[in-house]
Amino acid sequence: MNWQALMTDIDRMFGWIPPWFIGLCLVAGAILLALFVYRIAVRLLNRAFGTRLPLISVFIERTAGPAQLALCLAAVALVLPLASLDDTIRAPLTRLFVVAFIALIGWISIRVVDMSAARYLQSFRDVTENFIARKHVTQVRVFKRVTDIIIVIITVSTALMTFDSVRQYGVSLFASAGAAGIIVGLAARPLLSNLIAGLQIAITQPIRIEDAVIIENEWGWVEDIASTYVVIRLWDWRRMVVPLSYFIEKPFQNWTRDTASLIGVIALHVDYRADVPRIRRWLEEAVKQSKLWDGEVVNLQVIDADSRTIELRALVSARNAPQSWDLRCEIREKLVAFIRDEMPEALPRERAILIPSAGDDAAFLRPPPDKMRASTRN
Repeated sequence: MNWQALMTDIDRMFGWIPPWFIGLCLVAGAILLALFVYRIAVRLLNRAFGTRLPLISVFIERTAGPAQLALCLAAVALVLPLASLDDTIRAPLTRLFVVAFIALIGWISIRVVDMSAARYLQSFRDVTENFIARKHVTQVRVFKRVTDIIIVIITVSTALMTFDSVRQYGVSLFASAGAAGIIVGLAARPLLSNLIAGLQIAITQPIRIEDAVIIENEWGWVEDIASTYVVIRLWDWRRMVVPLSYFIEKPFQNWTRDTASLIGVIALHVDYRADVPRIRRWLEEAVKQSKLWDGEVVNLQVIDADSRTIELRALVSARNAPQSWDLRCEIREKLVAFIRDEMPEALPRERAILIPSAGDDAAFLRPPPDKMRASTRN
């Protein structure tokens, strides 16, 4: 087909219309045609392979944006040389085409990183009890987000450098450095510190996804590790957002750093007349009957004694933090019921000596005469 002859015929038919308008309509028509072709191709692929190969549908869904942009740019690249446009319109369109092409490369790079990360993490689905899975999920998420940020920065920088004014400004800015560089560095310090902290967390693993932590006197789980912050899912479903640098600079408790199993503590005050061995035997039987116990630790000790009561401490272990909490509550409730019903003498009580108001304390506390005579004979 002779494209030049076709364009000549079009010019004769629509000679009364400005050439630049025809050129813009030609570019817009090429874009619409590219989008129409994309939709037809997607429908054909889904009908042909969607049921047999579900991965094809997932791939098409995740690459929809870059694919449409690529087809539009290809259509514009074919039509733009044929459009009758003067330099005042062709130059901005060409510049826009270059910027869109750079954005397409960055978009494709981000999609490749996302799909590669998702493909790698498919074998690590259970992140609650599997420590290896939590380690890989944490590292991949942090590295993926840092990589995405780097790709975005490079893409935006490359696109801006296509403009002469911005490029000259950037060169002069880097050449001047000095106070402006110091101000920019100070302003970007929190962002940079959090990005570096994210890399440190990904490598050293002080926290992982679904780790149980105590931070700022709040207990929860690590729900998400972003590029600059961490989302903590608290026990009451609230969300605490903490900067990444916090976990590098300040102490916190990680209950699942090496293992999810935890030892729970149950403290109880009882009277001096309590039968501690009997309570210990009952505790061992009660814990063994609980489904929350992991079969590792059960113990009862007398850890303190004051003027009124003695303090007992029961240790029981569970598979993770939530089960440890539930086990402690269950055993505490049963222990209180056992002492109340089976050993009421062990309940804490107050002891007092009542002295008549008119009496003498020394005479009241003096032993009876018969006991004094017996003591003298001995």
